[in-house]
Amino acid sequence: MTDQNPFEAMMKMGQDWAKSMNVDADTFTPKGFEALWPTMPKETMEMFFGKGLNAGGLDAKTRLLLTLAGLTVLGAQAEAQIRLTVRHLVEAEATKQEIAEAIAQMGMFAGVPAMTKAMELANEVLEKDESA
Repeated sequence: MTDQNPFEAMMKMGQDWAKSMNVDADTFTPKGFEALWPTMPKETMEMFFGKGLNAGGLDAKTRLLLTLAGLTVLGAQAEAQIRLTVRHLVEAEATKQEIAEAIAQMGMFAGVPAMTKAMELANEVLEKDESA
């Protein structure tokens, strides 16, 4: 009989199997994985997420700012989604100040740590965009 939790044993077995299939599995990191997802052109975002289907509704940039605020208020734990949203905001012609204000506003609701984390993630994207 073993003291090991059955779930832990199953996870270890799966990890050992994955390592046997790919010896570099220990060095894999999902950071930057979202770069495989292309940034949609502004016109496409506007058609699907903006006023294309709802003429009196919110534009794509405003919807994306709300999405960024929601991701921040959830604790800024969805790093890939935040970076992707900021990339789309840049394409939708949001300014750095608009992006920063959407995140900063959530500091009142999510707390300073979540706000700080979201700002760091947004800055990664914005700095990368400037250097490109």
